[in-house]
Amino acid sequence: MHTILPFLLAMIAAIVLLNMWAAKLKIAYPILLVVAGLLISFIPGLPVVKINPDLIFFLFLPPLLFEAAWTISFKEMKKWWRIIGSFAFLVVFFTALSVALVTNHLIPGFTIALGFLLGGIVSPPDAVSTGAITKFVKIPKSTSAILEGESLLNDASSLIIFRFALVAVGTGQFIWQEAAVSFLWMVIGGVGIGLLLAWIFVQAHKYLPTDAPSDIALTLIEPYFMYWIAEQVHSSGVLAVVAGGLFMSSKRLIFLNSASRIRGYSVWESFVFILNGIVFLIIGLELPEIVGGLRSKGIPLGTAIGYGLLVTGVLIAARIISSYAAMAATYIFRPSVAPRASSNSRTWLMPLLLGWTGMRGVVSLAAALAIPVKYDGNVIPHRDLILFITFVVILLTLLVQGLTLPYFIKRTQLFTGLYAEPEEELSHAVKRQLKQHIYHFLKGKYEHELQGHKGVEKMLEHWEEKTKAADDDWMSEKNKVIFVEMLESQRQFLVELNKDPAINEEIIRRQLYQIDLEEERLKVI
Repeated sequence: MHTILPFLLAMIAAIVLLNMWAAKLKIAYPILLVVAGLLISFIPGLPVVKINPDLIFFLFLPPLLFEAAWTISFKEMKKWWRIIGSFAFLVVFFTALSVALVTNHLIPGFTIALGFLLGGIVSPPDAVSTGAITKFVKIPKSTSAILEGESLLNDASSLIIFRFALVAVGTGQFIWQEAAVSFLWMVIGGVGIGLLLAWIFVQAHKYLPTDAPSDIALTLIEPYFMYWIAEQVHSSGVLAVVAGGLFMSSKRLIFLNSASRIRGYSVWESFVFILNGIVFLIIGLELPEIVGGLRSKGIPLGTAIGYGLLVTGVLIAARIISSYAAMAATYIFRPSVAPRASSNSRTWLMPLLLGWTGMRGVVSLAAALAIPVKYDGNVIPHRDLILFITFVVILLTLLVQGLTLPYFIKRTQLFTGLYAEPEEELSHAVKRQLKQHIYHFLKGKYEHELQGHKGVEKMLEHWEEKTKAADDDWMSEKNKVIFVEMLESQRQFLVELNKDPAINEEIIRRQLYQIDLEEERLKVI
């Protein structure tokens, strides 16, 4: 403990410093973290980083998936559900199948089952990497919504493939009928358990006398409960966390007060940042041990690198092919929503961009490290080779695609003047409507109180002209009640306004956050 604790603290400090450096260089921080982990691993005397394969999923996946489900726009997911669903399920299966067929033919001793095991590991793109990279360039909200929605769901589909392939490799048999029943239970059971537990947690937050610290503490352990209980009954823990997280996110205004939402946002942002940083550092730190395992099996390092390059090429090609297939299907079946650009050449470059966003990361590493040495008493063959190939895939996609994607977007100017969403205009329009709503709310409900009541008149003046009163002495307890009621009315107005498809949900969420800050300010007046 005295050896590992300073090392862990140093890791967190390195993560923070590398993130600041990445922001200055305007590159995605996962790229620097992986390279730094690789360089740090060569420092002599450092403790060997080993994680129990049985715990890797449980430690990292639940909170990462839960946080992603809370931050994603469910409205945008519903809008683009067809393409999100196809990329999250059909494309993942096509990618895993492609990897299985290619590795079965070109890697000696690789069976179809082993190929599917590797394919399930490396098929899901990483949301953290994509988000960290695209924040330096402006992309349409629709594109980011598709990428976020895909990354949230493809983890579940890829890990289902991983689980079935692991059973086939470990037992040497695969019964389709049993697999189909098991698949249905994993999907239906996982979603059902997640929704049920989420409903229970919502009721607990609503009716128990919780405060902000206890609310936040509960949200930190809830995804682990969802994942663990679902896994205990052999359903999908990933789907349970995703479904539960989406449900709780949609009810956040009901069961969390303003203090819990404001403080919880900061806590979760820091917590997930540290988790992601540790995983990306581990990717680099694990390489020497993986290479040692290859050498013990007599596999030349150059040959293993070649296999990694091969699988990376298959992944990129499969995603690009899938992107063009999806675009062609859209033009055939739903031409009204097909993407348009200023020229045909730019239009047909868009699937290439979507195909180039397939950086791999946290989930792939977690799945690879979770491969047990033995399954059902049988040794899993080529485990070290699969780990090494996964490392090469993560490193290459982060470096090659991650470093070139922003340049590719800027160079091709695919979105110039086309998908530029008038976010600033929309934001101003929402604010104008909100101020009108506040004015009419006060005028309509408290018309008598306004007459001759200096405090409420100042309140009305504050919102009508959007200017702050000279001092806060006028905020009596009665006025605070009116103010809080007014803030709640604003929330309900924004929730209704969010039903408009033309309104960007991110704008609504920012306004809701401002309302929470206003409510918290009242508590210190």
